[in-house]
Amino acid sequence: MVSGQRAQWKGFIKFGEVSFGVALYTAASTSDRITFNTINKATGNRVNRVFIDSETEERVEKEAQTKGFEIENGQYIIIDPEEVSAAIPDSNKTLEIEAFIPCSDVDDVYFDKPYYLTPDKMGGDAFAALRDGMKESEVAAIARTVLFRRMRTVLIRPHGKGLIATTLNYDYEVRSSAKAFEEMPKLKIEGEMLDLAKHIISTKKGEFDPATFDDRYEAALADLVKAKIEGKALPKPKKVEVSKPNDLLAALRESAGMLKAAADKPKRTAANANTGTGRERAVRGAGKSPASKAASQRKAS
Repeated sequence: MVSGQRAQWKGFIKFGEVSFGVALYTAASTSDRITFNTINKATGNRVNRVFIDSETEERVEKEAQTKGFEIENGQYIIIDPEEVSAAIPDSNKTLEIEAFIPCSDVDDVYFDKPYYLTPDKMGGDAFAALRDGMKESEVAAIARTVLFRRMRTVLIRPHGKGLIATTLNYDYEVRSSAKAFEEMPKLKIEGEMLDLAKHIISTKKGEFDPATFDDRYEAALADLVKAKIEGKALPKPKKVEVSKPNDLLAALRESAGMLKAAADKPKRTAANANTGTGRERAVRGAGKSPASKAASQRKAS
């Protein structure tokens, strides 16, 4: 059980002849984002949403509303909510694993929404057997079940001490990449331009750490709200510095630090360059700023 959260779905996992109880918990949520209400400027009161008939412009109460499918412009087939409910697939509350596949087989463009998958109190051993077996075999599981009134395909993978279940988009929901890229010219980058691009990439290598990424829009909204509450001057937006136009090769050279390094590089004798032991040079380098370290790395490169 995930502390402080309510399970979004409870059911069973079945693989082979083994089945055990599990629960799904939302792994990602936008509930902590700052939200605004629509307000009447004249009164300061919150505005309520109402539905208006597109032709008569009269208000339509909730009990008078139904569903409809547009077959032509302005013509609809009426579908009652009971008919919609009857069309929902029956749920047996079972995530039945259909196949185990290599984790890399699923293009992440098909990923929809992640959920933490945890065992119930009686299914711990079977849950751990599935989790550890998948880890050792380096596979993920494909399963299907009815989730939230729809038949869904789910990708299940080991995740820490538990499992993570990601609902997958259907093929018809994913737009073709061929269409997205069909107007791109066929270009092949070679020589110095490719070498410079690879050099810049090598100097910027790092590790993925989501804690280092800040939501600047959310932070700006928080500052705005705080300033309004305290009656202070509103924060001024930072001026955008527009880059000077350069051709691609010059921009790559500048990014790689080659132009500045060539202009500023001091001439040193071999004796001066090697002054001090490696440990002493490391101690001196530890006090440098990140920018100085980056410059040193570029010169070394």
